[in-house]
Amino acid sequence: MMKENLLKDLTFKFAIRIVELSRNLQEITKEWVLAKQVLRSGTSIGALVREAEFAQSRADFISKLSIALKEANETQYWIDSTKRV
Repeated sequence: MMKENLLKDLTFKFAIRIVELSRNLQEITKEWVLAKQVLRSGTSIGALVREAEFAQSRADFISKLSIALKEANETQYWIDSTKRV
């Protein structure tokens, strides 16, 4: 039986919500640039967490998760920007 990975599960669920947000931004506000940015950064968080699972070294693991944190910060910026649209 595989051990549950909470971070992996949460970032996947977050990515699904980001896709929905991006879709809504495009359909409702016609804000394509912002939708694309939030989609790119928001979905990359989970992808980087998945990559970190199979890191080649401890340094590679730390690097992948550090980049995921940067993407999360950027995503927060874009989400905050959507509140102004």
